[in-house]
Amino acid sequence: MPAEYLIVLGLCLLITLPLEFVLGARVYRRPGRLLRALAPVVVVFVAWDLLGIHRGHWWYAPDKITGIMLPGRLPLEELLFFLVIPLCGLLTLEGVRAVLTRAAALRAGLRERAGTRTDPTEGDDA
Repeated sequence: MPAEYLIVLGLCLLITLPLEFVLGARVYRRPGRLLRALAPVVVVFVAWDLLGIHRGHWWYAPDKITGIMLPGRLPLEELLFFLVIPLCGLLTLEGVRAVLTRAAALRAGLRERAGTRTDPTEGDDA
């Protein structure tokens, strides 16, 4: 199927998008931080891919990609892969971190409340 690679990347984004808004991952809301996290990945792996393509170590199935080629014969989908997959990883990491932070705060609040509660048997002369 043409553009299959692109469709899979789109689905990855779609599936992880709720992590930003439902769990409060705050990845999209911190663009500078996101850029600093993605830039080294993109630079290193695009260079790696370009070297592999140049040396003939790998290729891309023409029936799975759009055919849009970037300089160095790098398919558009491959560049997007190096943006989308780390982004999805960051969304997952931050989503889990948000849930764990809320769970820890809830546990701390319960412990605090339990520690300040008076013993119901205290003062009972029975």
